[in-house]
Amino acid sequence: MRRRDVFGEEEMNYWPCGARVLAIVFLTIWAGPVRAQVLTVSEPPSYPDTAQALSARVEIIRTEYGVPHIYAEDWKAFGYAMGWVQSEDYGDQVAVGFVRSRGEYGRYTGRDSIAGDFAGREAHALAAARYELLEPRARATYDGFAEGVNEYARQNPGEFPAWLVPDFTGVDALTNDVYTWSRADAAAFVRAQAARDQERVGSRDLPVPAYPSSWGHEEALFSSFDPVTDGSNAWALDGTRTESGDAILLRNPHLSWEAGYYEAHVQISDEVEFYGDFRIGGAFGIIGGFNQHLGWATTNNSPRYSQVYALELHSSRDGHLVLDNEAVALRDSTITVEWSEPDGSMGQSSETMSWSPWGPVVHQNDKYAYVLTDPRDGQYQRGEQLVRMMMAGSLEEWLQVMRMRAHASSNFTYADDQGNIALYYNARLPHLPHESTGDTAAIALSRSDMWTEIVPWESLPLYVNPPGGYVQQANDTPDFINLNVTLDRDTVAQNLPKERLRFRSQLSFDLIHGDFQLSIEDVVELKHSPRMLAAERMLDDLLAAIDASEPSPALQSARRILGSWDRTASATSRGGVLFKAWFNAYMQITDTMRYRVEWDRRTPVSTPVGVGKPGRALTALRLAMEDLEAEGVAPDSRWGEVHRVVQGDVDEPLSGCEGALGCFRTLSFTPLPGGRRAVNRGDGWVFAVEFGEKPRGYSILAYGQSRLEDSPYHDDQAAMFARDEMKRILWSEAEIVAATIRRYRPGAR
Repeated sequence: MRRRDVFGEEEMNYWPCGARVLAIVFLTIWAGPVRAQVLTVSEPPSYPDTAQALSARVEIIRTEYGVPHIYAEDWKAFGYAMGWVQSEDYGDQVAVGFVRSRGEYGRYTGRDSIAGDFAGREAHALAAARYELLEPRARATYDGFAEGVNEYARQNPGEFPAWLVPDFTGVDALTNDVYTWSRADAAAFVRAQAARDQERVGSRDLPVPAYPSSWGHEEALFSSFDPVTDGSNAWALDGTRTESGDAILLRNPHLSWEAGYYEAHVQISDEVEFYGDFRIGGAFGIIGGFNQHLGWATTNNSPRYSQVYALELHSSRDGHLVLDNEAVALRDSTITVEWSEPDGSMGQSSETMSWSPWGPVVHQNDKYAYVLTDPRDGQYQRGEQLVRMMMAGSLEEWLQVMRMRAHASSNFTYADDQGNIALYYNARLPHLPHESTGDTAAIALSRSDMWTEIVPWESLPLYVNPPGGYVQQANDTPDFINLNVTLDRDTVAQNLPKERLRFRSQLSFDLIHGDFQLSIEDVVELKHSPRMLAAERMLDDLLAAIDASEPSPALQSARRILGSWDRTASATSRGGVLFKAWFNAYMQITDTMRYRVEWDRRTPVSTPVGVGKPGRALTALRLAMEDLEAEGVAPDSRWGEVHRVVQGDVDEPLSGCEGALGCFRTLSFTPLPGGRRAVNRGDGWVFAVEFGEKPRGYSILAYGQSRLEDSPYHDDQAAMFARDEMKRILWSEAEIVAATIRRYRPGAR
C-alpha cells in the first residue's frame, strides 16, 4: 500500500515547521467542504427519558477481561450505558465524584472535606449557565450518563454511602469538563511575590500572605503530578515504516494507577463506532482511541496558561483600578459551602474574591492589584469536541475539529487508514503582547498591554507526514517530534515552554528513528524495551571514578555488581537496583554540573553524557549501598525481585523504571515491607492499532477494568502486564461474539 497524503495524490507530503508554512498549507486543505456529519449538527430524535426506556435502547456485551461493548440506538442511551458500566466496575466513585463536582462533599463528610468544594461550586454554576448551549449529542450524552449513575445507585444502594441521593443531572456530568481559573497558579504567584517582597526590603521575616484553602487544595493536587514520570508516550508510523504499508498508532499513558483509565467499545446507531478510553468519572474523559478510519493519542504538555497583570489601584476610589486613565470597578464574589458536624448540625464557610473584568484579583498591595487571567476559564465544550473527534472520518475533518481547542491542553498524535500521520501541539494559550512573565506580573497601563484572545491556531506546532515516516512525543517540547524536521521557533507562538529533550524522549527516538519497517507486533515489543538510558550514558564514568579512587571493600563490591550489569531494567538483570539507588542519591546531592557534558540542543539525542562530579558520585554510591543495606535489599538483587506488580492476588516481577532514569517502559513504585516496591504509577492503559481494512490492535489495562477487589476484572490483566504482553483488541462482530461472557441491557427490570 502506497501512502497517500491529505490531497489524495500519491507521495505528496507536507511537514510544516512553523506557522508561515501552515498558513499556506491550510489554504489548500480547506478548499472544499468537509463531511456534513462534522460541521452540521441536527437535533437528535426525542425519546422517553426514563431509565427503563433508556435501558431498552442499549445492549452491553462483556467480553474477556470485562471489556464492555456498548450498542446504543442514540447518544442518550450510550451515555446511560456508560454511566451504568462505570458504576458497575468502580462502585460509588463516579457518584461521589458528582457530589464533589457540585461542591457539596463537605456537606456530607465534614469540614475537612470542603477545600475542593469552592472550585466545585464555581464550575457547577458555569456548567448550569452554559448547559443549553451545548450541541445536542453532547447534551444527550451527559443527561444519559447521569441517569445511568442514578439508576445503578437506585438498584444497588448497598454499594453507596447512606447519605448519597441519586438525583444527578447532565449539569453534574458536564461540570467535570468545565475549566475554571487556576487556583494553583494563583497560590504560586502569591508565594513568589512574597519572596520578591522579602528580597526587596531585605528581610526574610515578612509573612507570606495567606491565601484561601481552595488554592492550597488545588496546588496540592497539582504538586502530586510528577513532571518527569507522569505523562505519556505516543508514536505514529506511516505506511513507509510498517511491514503492512498501513499506519500504526501507539498510545502509552503513565499516570497514577488511581487515574481510572477505562477501556470500552461503543457503537451508536450508524453514526459512530469507537474504541478507546472512557476515563472513570465522565462520558468524555477520552484521551485516546480510534474509529474505523483514524485514531489519536494524547500526551501531556505544560505551557504556561495563566498570566498575572499588575493594575494600578485608584488613588481616591476604593474598589477601583485605573486602566487607560479610566476608573474600572471591581466586584466582589462570594462562594459559600456547607459542612456537617458530628452532631448533625451544619456549618458554613465562605471565600470572597474581588473580580476585575479580566479575572480575579489574587494579590494586592498599597499600589497594585494583581489580576490573574486564564484563557481556559469558562471553557465548557470539551465533550462536544470529543463527540466530533469520534465522528471524524479523515485528517481534514479531524484537524477542523481540533481548531475548537475546547480541550485546553495536550499534544495529539494521529494516524489514519489513508496512511497519514500527524502531531499537533494543542494548547489554549493567551496571545500575549509582551514576553511571558512566569510567576511575576506584567504591568498593564492600558488594555493594549493585556492579551485579549488566544494564539492563532496556525501558530501552534503541527507536523503532518514528515520525512522519515514517524512522529513521537514523550512529554518534551514540540521542537523534537521528528529528527528530520527542525521547528523554527520564530514562526510559532512565543510563549511555548523552553526547549528540552530528556532521557525518556531520547530513548523514544533511538527506538524508532531510521528507515527500518515494523509490524504492529514489533511496535508492541519495542514499547516494552527495558533499556535504561541514564545507565547507558553515565555508568562508564561512574566505574572510571571508582577505578581512579582507592575504593573501600563496599565500593569494590559495587564495582563488581555494576561492571557486570547489562544496563537495563529487565526483571531478571542484576545491578539496576544499585544503579537506581545511586542515581537518586547523586541527583539529590548534586544541584549543578551533574553531567560531564550537559544537554545541548545541537546534539539533542546524544547529550547529556557522563558524570560531572566524580567525587560526589562516589559519595552517592556509598550512600546507596548504605540505604539498600538498611532496607534489607541486596545490592545485586534481580530487578524483579524488588520491583513488582502487586494487584489483587497477583504478585509478579516486572521490567521497567522511572522516566528520569530514561526508561520508555515507564513505571514508578511505592515501598513495601522488606525493601520491595510495588508499581503504583506508569504504564496504565496502553494500546497499539494498525489501520488496514479494519483496525487491528492490542491493548492492556494493567490494573483491570474494575477497582472492586472482588471483581474478576480487578487483577486479571496484571500478570499479563508483568510479562510484557497485551491482549487482542476485539473489533469485529465475529470476534466479539466468540469472546462474549455476558450480554445484557443495563438496569432492565
